[in-house]
Amino acid sequence: MSDPLPPTLRIHRAITEVPRGAWDALLDDAARPFLEWAFLAALEESGSVGPHVGWHPRHLTLWRGSRLVAAAPAYLKDDSHGEFVADWSWATAAERQGVRYYPKLLLTVPFTPVTGRRLLVAPDEDRRTREEELARAAQEYARAEGFSSVHVHFATEAEAEALEAAGYAVRLGVQYQWRNAGYGSFEDFLGRFHARRRHQIRRELRAPAAQGLTLRTLRGEELAGVAPDALYRLYASTVDKYPWGRRFLTPDFFARMLSTFRSSCEVVEARRDGRLVAGAFNLVGHRVLYGRYWGCFEEHPFLHFNVCLYHPVAEAIARGLERFEPGAGGEHKLTRGFEPSLTWSAHLLFHPGVDRAVRSFLEHERAAVLAGLPRWQAETGFKRGPLVPPTR
Repeated sequence: MSDPLPPTLRIHRAITEVPRGAWDALLDDAARPFLEWAFLAALEESGSVGPHVGWHPRHLTLWRGSRLVAAAPAYLKDDSHGEFVADWSWATAAERQGVRYYPKLLLTVPFTPVTGRRLLVAPDEDRRTREEELARAAQEYARAEGFSSVHVHFATEAEAEALEAAGYAVRLGVQYQWRNAGYGSFEDFLGRFHARRRHQIRRELRAPAAQGLTLRTLRGEELAGVAPDALYRLYASTVDKYPWGRRFLTPDFFARMLSTFRSSCEVVEARRDGRLVAGAFNLVGHRVLYGRYWGCFEEHPFLHFNVCLYHPVAEAIARGLERFEPGAGGEHKLTRGFEPSLTWSAHLLFHPGVDRAVRSFLEHERAAVLAGLPRWQAETGFKRGPLVPPTR
């Protein structure tokens, strides 16, 4: 029997150029919900992603005849906005040496600092082989187009290993995530903490009621009554607070999420007398909750902690979810029961001098991250030993 034909690379300037069924057939639980065709299409068709914001779709697909065997969401980038893996200093250092850093090729999900598959492979294909082919295809395409580099953000640990074997430099990062240790209730979760920290959390939990606020989570058909414009205004209220903030997402993105992606969406609302005061827009995957966008129209003490941390954790426990990833940053999460978790990215820079400098930097950064893990873990305020439900 003859060997199968080698896959053929195609480059797509819109996710809609790839048949939805073919793309989604590559997905598994590690890829959903953010690599689903509908999510990527909502970003592009709503105008949230596109050349006008520096994200030029260049999706990579490998075909054997008419069959899609592997793919990766990819973008030509003019800058590093909206990426959550900071390389501005690399760009500055390169350009000071007369080396052009942009454009670059980036394999990721725009504006989404969530670990998941970045290299999609058909279930009956050899994953490692196809991953290596995608890594080489990205490199060859980027070189042919004159790009400076290839970057893969928030890959899985296994993908990072495959990319490192293909010559990429791997970068470690840290996020703070909540993990379900078999809690039967929120009280079980509170039982993990030392008494002082537990009393502080209880005080923060009482704040919404004292402020006249009621919190609830909407999902499924309950989302039919949610106004997309309200979600956009909440999102904008947070983005606009920061000098570097930029409204990448459009109102139409939230409308598309609620209409075509509703089964993966959740909204946490904080209301007073029926009026929306604050809220969070979250997504849910296979036994994992993802915090995405939060905003408020009024400032109240501890409101952010309740809407974005405590209420979702209580919901996750009630539903038996395994993990809650509230997003990038925020060391305040550590003292509220969120634990440090590694993230991985991979980088291949074509200029030898810049590549050497980046690899040297990453070695020192990796050592600092690994050395910091025990200290960050200790800052959770968890007691040692088995779970013991707290006394009131």
